[in-house]
Amino acid sequence: MMIVRNSEARGHANHGWLDSHHTFSFGDYFDPSAMGFRALRVINEDRVAARSGFGTHPHRDMEIITYVLDGQLEHRDSLGSVGVLRAGEMQRMTAGTGVRHSEMNNSDEEVHFLQIWILPERKGLTPGYEQKEFPLAERQGKFRLVVSPEGQDGSLKVHQDLRLYSTVLGQGEKTEYTLAPGRHAWLQVARGAGTLNGVALKAGDGVAVSEESRLELSATEPLEALLFDLG
Repeated sequence: MMIVRNSEARGHANHGWLDSHHTFSFGDYFDPSAMGFRALRVINEDRVAARSGFGTHPHRDMEIITYVLDGQLEHRDSLGSVGVLRAGEMQRMTAGTGVRHSEMNNSDEEVHFLQIWILPERKGLTPGYEQKEFPLAERQGKFRLVVSPEGQDGSLKVHQDLRLYSTVLGQGEKTEYTLAPGRHAWLQVARGAGTLNGVALKAGDGVAVSEESRLELSATEPLEALLFDLG
């Protein structure tokens, strides 16, 4: 069973410095039929203008993944962590018992990224931060594991029964993934267009997958996507 959530169905907020599309309910956007999928709670596609960003603000009891598509984003938090995220790099922040952080675009160009929130396996975790680069060569034409509970294969470690894969496909290229019995998946198209098991998808579309085993992703134009394997 596959249920497509079209890009046009997402919530939208434009604050001038921030243009954001919400796959699931977030902020002032509320859709009772779109409260998340399994442990996946938020997928926001954000574009932040040059020399602006999110000032210091708090989070708690959430696993937050940042995936940069274009540009750069500087992270600072109350743990003393400082990092500049660029395309091909990902960040995991465990908010746990509480953390304050800022995300600023200190460059002269817009930054385009996905902000992903995952419900943790339990509340009250010790806050933490991790950042890694996943080169294009490791993601081209295949699903590359980028987030997992064990930090397997050099992936970021997340406190939840979830594995996140990134892939980049050229036009006409395809890749496959086998979903184990009882598992669920969410595929998010970050850019480009293609098909999942023959179903046409475009940038911003998401697909909830249950009771399927073989997933084939094909690109009808250059495509970048994230695949969440969820309990």
